[in-house]
Amino acid sequence: MDTLRQFLKIPEERLDAINRIFLNPNSRVINDFLDVVAQYGTPEEINAKAKQNGDFSHLLQKVKEIKPEYLNDLKWLEEQRDKNAFISIADYRRKVLGDRADTTKFLDEFAVTLEISAAQYFPYIIEIAKKSIEQGLLMPGRFIRVRKMKEQELDGDLPAVAAAMKIIGASLVETLDTKGTDGSNIHLGGPETITGYFGGVGQPNQYALKWLDEFLYYYTNYGIRQVLNVNPGTVLLGYLLYRIGVDIEFKISVFMGNDNPYAGLWTLIGAKLFSRDDGTTPLIGFNWSNSINNETMEITAQFRKELGLEDVIRFEHHITETYKSIVRQPYNRREELIQVADHVANISAKHEGGEPEVEKELEHPSDILDYFRDKSEVIDSGDWNYLLQNFINKFDSTNLTARMLTEHGLSFIAAQNLHK
Repeated sequence: MDTLRQFLKIPEERLDAINRIFLNPNSRVINDFLDVVAQYGTPEEINAKAKQNGDFSHLLQKVKEIKPEYLNDLKWLEEQRDKNAFISIADYRRKVLGDRADTTKFLDEFAVTLEISAAQYFPYIIEIAKKSIEQGLLMPGRFIRVRKMKEQELDGDLPAVAAAMKIIGASLVETLDTKGTDGSNIHLGGPETITGYFGGVGQPNQYALKWLDEFLYYYTNYGIRQVLNVNPGTVLLGYLLYRIGVDIEFKISVFMGNDNPYAGLWTLIGAKLFSRDDGTTPLIGFNWSNSINNETMEITAQFRKELGLEDVIRFEHHITETYKSIVRQPYNRREELIQVADHVANISAKHEGGEPEVEKELEHPSDILDYFRDKSEVIDSGDWNYLLQNFINKFDSTNLTARMLTEHGLSFIAAQNLHK
């Protein structure tokens, strides 16, 4: 076995061959990438624009210009944060465990990030904040959005949500419009492109560069730094962009289909190859396929640590899923999370749906196809409150996970500015 293992070593001349592609001034694949970047300036100029336009005060100004009525909600959220209206971690643990909370040693080094998806509309976030205060619940530490970027830019949700995340201390991921449902695959159409990902992952031909251009637009205009990534080509573009100095961050989507340790190894090898000298990488969230088991995460965690990426790349795993249009139900991985969370670090517990037993009784259970509807159509159809209820159910599921983690002496990461 040791003899065979030696054959796996990669000779340095193979890396030299790859570098020749990157450094060749006539390499079109690299020149086309650099041409898009150049439209926005140098990496230093791009980062400076992003910092300025992603500043809290600038986001508030954008809200004021587009949707001024949201300013009152943001002010309210700030006031609640400042007066410690949200339950503290210590009080939450006492609420769940009683006196045992004072003697329980929680495994903070394996804290699980509480994640909710998809947070489509700003008013929905305010609704769960109110419920969090009223019932002593936890606001998630990570929010994923899959709403049309241009639509939310025009109606003010984009800057409002970004500002809200700065207030509450949660990370935010946006999903760019260049993702397949924009007609990029001419053989498919509309949201049914989801099922067509296996025949072309949504960004064929020139669309990878279009994705890059779209990211740079929202990064420089709104400071949107973290985006979803669904295609091997745009993953590589993210690596290259980070390597030349642009501070992009991205999470790999469940639709990439990473469903075994070898897929994980290939993905993390790429992250390591294009990491910066400080060891950081733009890949900060790695969403596994719904089909993986705990052993896959355990095996991958071993070489993630060996590559020095344990603190950099978060394993993001669906605990619940939308009731319709994505997986067979009932789907609930909470018990498995408890089994793995005490020894695999840096896991995010993603809640895409409510509890299956709750969902099946709803007139309008959660449906992943709702993510791709126009806001005007949602309102005109009378489904706005149904989708709000779906989001609240996801919020409830997130809190059920926090409770179970606490009951087992495990830690979580909630919105860090709210839950001290």
